[in-house]
Amino acid sequence: MSASTDFLHEARARGFIHQATEPEALHARLKAGPLPGYIGFDATADSLHVGSLVQIMLLRLLQRTGNKPVVLMGGGTTKVGDPSFRDEARPLLDDARIEANKAGIRKVFAPFLQFGEGATDAIMVDNAEWLDRLHYIPFLRDIGRHFSVNRMLTMDSVRLRLDREQNLSFLEFNYMLLQAYDFLELHRRYGVALQAGGSDQWGNIVMGTELIRRVAAEKRGGTSGKEAFGITTPLITTASGAKMGKTAQGAVWLDGAKVSPYDYWQFWRNAEDADVGRFLGLFTELPMAEVARLAALRGAEVNDAKKVLATEATALLHGREAAEAAAETARRTFEEGVAAETLPSFVAALPMGVVDLLVEAKLCASKGEARRLIAQGGVRLNDAPVADPAAQVTAADLAGDAAKLSLGRKRHVLVRAG
Repeated sequence: MSASTDFLHEARARGFIHQATEPEALHARLKAGPLPGYIGFDATADSLHVGSLVQIMLLRLLQRTGNKPVVLMGGGTTKVGDPSFRDEARPLLDDARIEANKAGIRKVFAPFLQFGEGATDAIMVDNAEWLDRLHYIPFLRDIGRHFSVNRMLTMDSVRLRLDREQNLSFLEFNYMLLQAYDFLELHRRYGVALQAGGSDQWGNIVMGTELIRRVAAEKRGGTSGKEAFGITTPLITTASGAKMGKTAQGAVWLDGAKVSPYDYWQFWRNAEDADVGRFLGLFTELPMAEVARLAALRGAEVNDAKKVLATEATALLHGREAAEAAAETARRTFEEGVAAETLPSFVAALPMGVVDLLVEAKLCASKGEARRLIAQGGVRLNDAPVADPAAQVTAADLAGDAAKLSLGRKRHVLVRAG
């Protein structure tokens, strides 16, 4: 692909599009040349997890089809907190924590986007650059007057909280205005004409497109153009309804220091059968004809499709070599019963109780879960079932310099003495 007009067609075919404002006008704008489009990411943690991957892949597709992705770091909006589809306000973070989180999140995008100064090179900006400098009264006068409180109260992000009689602070209520203002500022500074986000952001995105048009109409030919478009992606859950990116062992982070290539590969390998075709479209760059072929596999053959999904998704984040090494490690472990040296390893002060070790190695989220899984026969040490939750792992258990601790058939770590 090279023509920017392929973006909408490809995005629809791969399952990215849930809603779009004026799709025909957006298609016409794409034909005119590289389109700058953005997605915002608040700095609520020091990394993004797989739940954000659909947005990152959409930015990557935007770039692959000849357009310009803009990554907006929410250094300013993180101080407010997005209320969308939340039962309560996010914990407020101090400036130091926000800066540390931004530094961690920036690293996530490097494998997916090409940054630079070219027409289609990605750029990364921070909305603290303009939000931290706002004067309250001028902001209310110049921006706030374009918003109807009556309409804001009908937006899902607000209405659902109020319907449940849960508190919505005035601070959170302002988030909608700030996100719309971000779109306006990016439009002014970088010519950004498209905002994308999850389906829970639809109301906020529409408010931004309308703000740009109203300000442009007032200026009657000023620097702001009238083109402003929005698209949303569907909420990504698994076939069983679980939230994407969350597992019993915690979040699946997009930071290699938090989740190894092997564990990342295993996450995709463990996808539910009903999700394989959809995930291949969203999280790999395989041609759609190949996606359709793999999605049609049934019975035991669906495992072949899952391995392709795991390898292709892992290659995008960790590189092809690491992905193929993870696939080979899995093959040796499950098909040959070999404790491959490329399995994730954990250094422990032995002796250590097997329950504590399961938690410390992040195979289990809690000691209670570890005891339950031991009782169910789901834990093995060097391929032998662990029956006693009080069992200790000692230096005598090391085969060579490591012992293999397994949870079920698909999660393993090599325990080394330290």
